[in-house]
Amino acid sequence: MIDELLEMFEGYLRSQGLQARGSQIIDATLVPVPKQRNTREENKEIKAGRLPEGWDENQDRLQQKDLDARWTRKNGISYYGCKNSICIDVDHGFIRRYAVTPANIHDSQMLPRLLDPENEHDYVWADSAYSGECFEDLLNLGGFESLIHEKGARNHPLSNAAKELNRVKSSIRACVEHVFGSMIMSMGGKLTSKIGPERNEAWWGLKNLIFNFLRFLQRSDHVAVVA
Repeated sequence: MIDELLEMFEGYLRSQGLQARGSQIIDATLVPVPKQRNTREENKEIKAGRLPEGWDENQDRLQQKDLDARWTRKNGISYYGCKNSICIDVDHGFIRRYAVTPANIHDSQMLPRLLDPENEHDYVWADSAYSGECFEDLLNLGGFESLIHEKGARNHPLSNAAKELNRVKSSIRACVEHVFGSMIMSMGGKLTSKIGPERNEAWWGLKNLIFNFLRFLQRSDHVAVVA
């Protein structure tokens, strides 16, 4: 149902001349969920894809257990939850595609699901988490042109020219950070009390849709003021 609503609003945007264009920016944000108070053995079973012993005997308790959220580390800090990965168009800043995954799924794995073939322009901006020869090949195969940040490696740091090019790319890529910032500042933040992948995906699907509603109203107000 949520996918249908997103597609309906996408059709409305196109009818208003706000189709995806100007190329696309892809990024992901960590979404914290309530931490689970499990034993070490229970967590081991969950990570292995098995239901801990005795959990299926109490359905009320089981409904309060998140079997899909995972821990991950970013910049030396541990996070528990999931990720909301999105694709926005550069010209209008609407979320055109999204994917909700456990937090331990690497950002780059969602690239095939997030690429928007309906965008009128071919460039793709993303940070260095999406860099790699296989992803460059994927973009070429799909007819896209990569503006993904370059990434240094051990004993092979980025050159000054590559660092400067990354800074230039950041001036465009930063637009996606404004989306996540708006969710934090104006839409109640990122923390969700929902448990389980279906509820979290539904919640973030609706939140992404509501962002698009607000973005449309913001653009409409701006046009009215200018007029």
